Amino acid sequence: MNSIVALQECVTPWSDGLEPAAAELDAIEVEMPVISAEVELLDVRIALMDRVPNELDERRFRRAVHRLLDARRLVAAATEPVPGGVA
Repeated sequence: MNSIVALQECVTPWSDGLEPAAAELDAIEVEMPVISAEVELLDVRIALMDRVPNELDERRFRRAVHRLLDARRLVAAATEPVPGGVA
């Protein structure tokens, strides 16, 4: 019987390049408010899937949408445009 382990090195070689770089971690940190706001909005949408929304649910949904828009605006203002990139 042939061992799959011998072939596994060819398919998924282990290298030090599998960890995220510092620049990638910094980019994630900058976008974290948007990610958190998107998760919150998703939570609201999931909660409203199986029931008719009442007034409080509508407020919660609107608040989540506004937080997401605010987070996107802040992240867009914080990131510098790339020289020679599309504006």
